[in-house]
Parts: sequence; C-alpha cells; structure tokens
Amino acid sequence: MSASLNLMKLCVGCDDPAELAAWQKHRFGGGPARHVTRMWPRREAELLDGGSIYWVFKGVMQARQRILDLQEVQGEDGIRRCALILHPELVRVAAVPRRPFQGWRYLPGTEAPPDLPAGRGAEPDLPPEIARALAEMGLR
Repeated sequence: MSASLNLMKLCVGCDDPAELAAWQKHRFGGGPARHVTRMWPRREAELLDGGSIYWVFKGVMQARQRILDLQEVQGEDGIRRCALILHPELVRVAAVPRRPFQGWRYLPGTEAPPDLPAGRGAEPDLPPEIARALAEMGLR
C-alpha cells in the first residue's frame, strides 16, 4: 500500500518489526499506537489521506503502520509536539536499506516499498545484518 505521501522513521530501541509490535501491544493494549515527535508535518492532509509511517530497523526499512490521525500534545517543557496516531497492525514490507537520519522524513508513495505477500509477513525476522545484506543485494 502506498499513499501519495508517507513518513519514514528510524525505530530506536527495537531490533525488528516483531519487537516493535510486541512493545506497542504491551504499551497500548492492542489499540492504536501513539508516537510523539517534535515536529508537526506541514503536509498533514496528504499524510492523513491513507499515508503510513515506514519503520527503519538497523538500517533496513521493514514495516509500516497506517497513520490514523495527528494530535497536538504539550511536553513537560511546554513545547507543542505532534502525536502520530497509528493503526495497531504492523505490515511487513520488502526490505530496503536506508542510511541513518534524524527525525522523520517524507516518503513519496512512488518510493515506498511494496507490502510483502500475505504469507511472507508472518515469517520470522532475519538478524539485522543479514536483512541489510539481502536488501542491499535486492534479494529480500
């Protein structure tokens, strides 16, 4: 699935999609997940028109979650932040290597990797270094 506009973000603290899914389920009880980011996307309407956040694990983009809403939250420091409200389902995508970056980046739908076929999404995650090597060769 690729909308006209998506986000991509490094997933810090989780090594693979299964670990992120388990953490979100524990944290949010199986309902919509929430990820707070410092910057508010200027292209909000495009993101909310079917966009997703594509997660990068250890240098490899491997999963996405549909963006349901953007909500304003105030940090303890009084600074306005953006909470990305995400569909609870993590969808596995074809692995694509990505260099490190800070924050989030826009990802046009034409550059978004395709979802894995239904049966492949349930496969166990490969170790990050193997997933990265296969993605660099175009084999995953």
